[in-house]
Parts: sequence; structure tokens; C-alpha cells
Amino acid sequence: MRRMKTLCLWWLILAFATPLVALANAYDQLDSGHRFIHEHASEEVRAIVSWVTHSEDNLGMPFMIVDKREARVFMFDATGQLSGEASALLGMAVGDDSVPGIGERALANIRPDERTTPAGRFVASLGRNLKGGEILWVDYETAISLHPVVAGTPRERRAERLATPYAHDKRITYGCINVPKTFYTTVVSPAFKHSNGIVYVLPETRSKHAVFESYYDLK
Repeated sequence: MRRMKTLCLWWLILAFATPLVALANAYDQLDSGHRFIHEHASEEVRAIVSWVTHSEDNLGMPFMIVDKREARVFMFDATGQLSGEASALLGMAVGDDSVPGIGERALANIRPDERTTPAGRFVASLGRNLKGGEILWVDYETAISLHPVVAGTPRERRAERLATPYAHDKRITYGCINVPKTFYTTVVSPAFKHSNGIVYVLPETRSKHAVFESYYDLK
């Protein structure tokens, strides 16, 4: 009799536990686009990830989010799973728009206040710079690309800036996005090797709605 009671008790536990486990697994899958979040991800990044994954704005392509305020880059696969993240160097000037025609001008002719990393949604693809090195073209028209950090001039201390925890130290480029070489070669390049992708550069002076027109469609 005691054995029968024990078996019945285990049967009841399994009967209730099975749907609870299934529910937990379903929740994990539903929330997988948010479970990557930790102290490095801002509320702005969380909001954009949620919008992209729910609206499928990335059109089945890998996507990247560039958080200019925090000077960080987040890479996702086509399903919204985080592939990696890294610190980034950005345009020296605060702002969300490029000066008209800036992509055709020599770097020496671009004033410090014109060196912005434009905000927006860009269809990006791999390409080559003038020296034959691989880069990710974010916006070809304005000559904005993402690539491994370059040496720059000694006074720029780009590698040192990239390693600091302070976002204001990372405003040094002419507008391009510099990331650690390892992050580029192991995360960015493989993600775009066989596919275009979407790069979302978050605004710092404008609203998300102004930059991403359909952002509030699901609100």
C-alpha cells in the first residue's frame, strides 16, 4: 500500500511538473531576444531589439545595433540571438546627420564639428577599403564603414581609447565605427560573409521615432 501511495505521489508530481517545464521552455524561447541583456546594454538597445525581433524589421538578415551614447556595438543573428558585443570608437562630433556631400570630400577637409556617425537604419555589406582591407560598408554614400580599429596618429591613442570604460573617450573618428580586431574577425565578418545585414545606429540628439519611422507601429 505504501508503495502504491509513493507511485501515485510521483505520478502527480510529474503530471504537474511537465506542463510547468514546457511553459518555462516556451518563455525562454519567447524572451530569448532579451535574455542576453546585462549591464552593458542600455534601455535604448533593449527597446530596439524588441522592436526588430517582433516586427521582423531585419527581414531575415543578421543585424547590428550601434549605441552611440554608450559607445558599444551589439551583433545579432537573423533570429535575434546575440552573437557578440564590443566597445566602439565613433565620430568625434555629437550629432545624428551627415553633412551633405561629405562622402566625396578628403578627410583633411572635414572639420571636427562635421565628424559625425549618422543615425539610421542601413543595409550593410562587406567591401574593401582603398588598401584592400575588408570593411563593413554601413553607408557607402557618406563613406561610413565599420572596421577593425586603426592606428591613427599617436596623439589619438585609438587602441587605448577603445579599452577604456568611458564613452566620452571613444569620440575620435571622422565618422566611421572602429571595433576591436578580434570582434571584427570572429563576429562581424562571419555574420556578413554570405549575407547583407541591417545596421541600426541609435540616435543621440533625435528621437527613435524620428529616425526609425515604424518604431511605434507595435506600441
